[in-house]
Amino acid sequence: MTEPLPAFSSLAIGEGRFDYGDVILASLPPTASRDPREWAETMFAINGVPAPVRALFVLRAALAPLLALRPAPSGVFEVREVVGDEALLSFDDDHLEFRLAVGVDDAAAIVRVTTIVRLHNWRGRLYYAVVSLLHPIVVHAMLRRARRTLTRR
Repeated sequence: MTEPLPAFSSLAIGEGRFDYGDVILASLPPTASRDPREWAETMFAINGVPAPVRALFVLRAALAPLLALRPAPSGVFEVREVVGDEALLSFDDDHLEFRLAVGVDDAAAIVRVTTIVRLHNWRGRLYYAVVSLLHPIVVHAMLRRARRTLTRR
């Protein structure tokens, strides 16, 4: 059994093996929120998720049983913790575990979304082979939507 992934992106990159990782950046507008929890919650709020992304979540729910994957539980994209400038979302399952951190770097005027995934078996590898193709596109779309929403306030 492997050790669980560390909680935060700054630690996850330097600790142990992972199978997928990326960092998506956006500029932080001067009038936007500096609260990483607010950014994460806005990105994953059902009314904040772009319609094509919602459709992908529905497609995932329909196709997951074909790989004997459990449906994603409610709250899978809720913020678990905030430490410093990062809000953490995490989920561990039989086929994979992921950590997603939304960080706000006020000094550099950057919002960053870091994703780390560890795959556990063939189901996880097959599932994430498809997801990894769309993941950067989805995160960019969600980050752009959150940026627009949090800049209007």
